[in-house]
Amino acid sequence: MTETFQIRPAVADDMRTIIGLIDDARAWLPAKGTDQWAKPWPSPAARDARVLRDLNAARTWLVEDDDHIPAATVTCSPEGNRRLWTPAEQVERAVYVARLVVSRSHAGQRIGEALVDWAGARAVRDWRAKWIRIDVWTTNEALHNYYEKRGFQRYGTCQLNEGEYYPSAALFQKPTAEIDQESASRFVEAPARLPVTAPGQVPPAPASRERPEKNVIAISWDTW
Repeated sequence: MTETFQIRPAVADDMRTIIGLIDDARAWLPAKGTDQWAKPWPSPAARDARVLRDLNAARTWLVEDDDHIPAATVTCSPEGNRRLWTPAEQVERAVYVARLVVSRSHAGQRIGEALVDWAGARAVRDWRAKWIRIDVWTTNEALHNYYEKRGFQRYGTCQLNEGEYYPSAALFQKPTAEIDQESASRFVEAPARLPVTAPGQVPPAPASRERPEKNVIAISWDTW
């Protein structure tokens, strides 16, 4: 039987957990021959601000196993990055998936692709999304292949204005009609935990962790 997981909206108090997953992925990814997340872009402070903004906007979700150990995180929104997706493209209803990271402690369980299906199924339910869209690290060909093998089509590479740079400009999309509903059903939604940190504030680092989140798989770039 395929294991199911609890998924809940992440809150500001989960900031350190989310950053921990990202930073551990950043340390592990060079072994895969990619420069993805080699440096927080464009700076650690800007990266952290994006993460906190999405937490406060209830766009980020945290997956936990039966022992409440973080297994993965994903951020999804009905609005795409304006640098990458034009207003005309965003007329079509879609879910834009970002910051998808799976802990190595839970690798091999196909959690990442199931999360993509879950995000698509939820978007169909909530705003009748037609597409699942994602922008991928431009030079990470292995990651491009990962998505293509899972039904995504290469939409193109965003052409930025001269002098501009954005590290994740390879665009992919997949029709929500092709969602694997059985895969999407692996996640049981739970309510958000009551925050103890005021909105806009970064919670203090915990004194200790129940278990360190190390060796994680990152299969999406932070687009927000």
